Amino acid sequence: MSDDYSDNGTSRSWLERVGQFFTSTPGSRDELLDLMRSMRDSDIIDGDTLGIIEGAICVSEMQVREILIPRSQMVSIRASDDPRDFLPTIIDCAHSRFPVLGDDPDEIIGILLAKDLLALILEPARMERFVIKDHVRSAMVVPESKRLDSLLREFRITKNHMAIVVNEYGGVAGLVTIEDVLEQIVGEIEDEHDVDDDDYLIKDLEGDDFTVKAITPIDEFNEHFKTQYRDDEFDTIGGLVMQAFGHLPQREESVDMGNLRFTVLSADGRTIRLLRVAPLDASGDTDTTDG
Repeated sequence: MSDDYSDNGTSRSWLERVGQFFTSTPGSRDELLDLMRSMRDSDIIDGDTLGIIEGAICVSEMQVREILIPRSQMVSIRASDDPRDFLPTIIDCAHSRFPVLGDDPDEIIGILLAKDLLALILEPARMERFVIKDHVRSAMVVPESKRLDSLLREFRITKNHMAIVVNEYGGVAGLVTIEDVLEQIVGEIEDEHDVDDDDYLIKDLEGDDFTVKAITPIDEFNEHFKTQYRDDEFDTIGGLVMQAFGHLPQREESVDMGNLRFTVLSADGRTIRLLRVAPLDASGDTDTTDG
């Protein structure tokens, strides 16, 4: 056995070291997470691996409504639009897929792929003959209540990358992409178009609730929620919330700051990822933590 696998002078393989943690089978998800954290603390797995495991477990408990891009922030196309009208928008936002809706904004026609419009750019004369319904792909439609692990499985089976989300009345609530789901497992996935993509840091949910990415700058959070949190020590709302907890919180833990309650929706072994923000109820309940 190589000395690279020795532990305090004894020749034990990495597999044997892992095996010692499984002498008893975890009886719950919390026990499994405690086991994984013990393995991290013993340097059997690293923090990144633990973060992915914790993210995967969170995905099995989260619903689409918690991460969807709300309807008000969707970049969509009307089936009756002229290509000359929507092409500038498509070029400007640089997305690869666009929901196509009917004259009724709750009528889902399908999904239009940006690559299918390249011919119009190369040969503008084709715009006169372009009929958008001849180019749309069928849309995957899912309810707000769908669990993320189930959605990810459906994405994989159907080879779709985007789904239109509908509410309980059948109206369009927003959209969700496979990238949105994967980010809950592996963390933020940035590309060359994400630098200015700040519109999605704060999402309006039903009622007075919002989902807020932990990377949201404090000044932007203050502007949106009319708060006055200081940014001299932390740049992001996640750092401020972490300080309020005094420890790395787990999913569903809550803390109150001022007149707002922050509930952790997603976190890994290193940091908070996603928060639910809601005003404190009229009862004045001000527990500093919950969970």
